[in-house]
Amino acid sequence: MSELPPTYPLSQELRDLLIQKLGILGKENVVLQQSLREQKTQTAAQTEDLFLELLEVADALEALLDYLENNPNPSPEFIERLPRSIAAVNRKFLSVLGKRQLLPIELTSTEPDFNLCRVIDREERTDVPDQTITKIVRRGFRWGEKILRPTEVITAKVESNLDDHIN
Repeated sequence: MSELPPTYPLSQELRDLLIQKLGILGKENVVLQQSLREQKTQTAAQTEDLFLELLEVADALEALLDYLENNPNPSPEFIERLPRSIAAVNRKFLSVLGKRQLLPIELTSTEPDFNLCRVIDREERTDVPDQTITKIVRRGFRWGEKILRPTEVITAKVESNLDDHIN
């Protein structure tokens, strides 16, 4: 003898309400799928724009490299312009990043802010106070409020003289 699943009687009012709710869910599902398609299209367009801008940076670097490869003894004028040319490429690259809210971290103090900096080395110095930033090794970047990469720094280390403490 097989058991039949239990049946639950639904009033016409409850049945109509369920049908209405299912209709609303179906419409919301269609709207969400359309929104997702639009977001994917927008993301693809933004990614394409980013790649095109990065290709401009790559083209500028490639032009410099091609010139150096084809001119083993570059002119003094070229050598004189080279730092400005590289700086222009760097500005273009930073501009591409800036358009996407990826900005260099600007340090406002000579002492490291450990929310923004990572000390990667210390050097003995007597001309500056202990913990003073003596060199920025690698620039840090923030993306909106998030620190994407902290600034890597070297700080001063004042050597303590044990002889001074003993006497």
